[in-house]
Amino acid sequence: MGLQEQIKKDLAAAMKAKDEETKNTLRVIMGEFGRQDKKELSDETVIRIVKKLIKSEREVMDKTGATEPTPFIRVAERYIPRMATEEEIRSWIAANINFDDFKNKMQAMRPIMAHFAGRADGDRVKRVLADF
Repeated sequence: MGLQEQIKKDLAAAMKAKDEETKNTLRVIMGEFGRQDKKELSDETVIRIVKKLIKSEREVMDKTGATEPTPFIRVAERYIPRMATEEEIRSWIAANINFDDFKNKMQAMRPIMAHFAGRADGDRVKRVLADF
């Protein structure tokens, strides 16, 4: 089952359970799906949409000075993959990247980011690369 289908099922379950926070969040996410060109979205596209919505919500939180994650963020984060830790990134780089193949360390970003496929933050990878 794809992520888009899972969100639809979770919305139906939230409506039955009268879980307003989950229902409202999933309706916003489903609304974004409706704005896309395709009806069926890949998991990568769904994750990108959810991350964009979370980023937007965090920007609003920054402007208002809120420090606690909103219910929207807590619900939406269920649908994005767990981010790789610095230790996971460091160990993968040590096992798979030969820096002799690159003119400088930062050129290794492409294969690293491709391997982690959205599970690694670019700034975190840059910090890890600086240690090598």
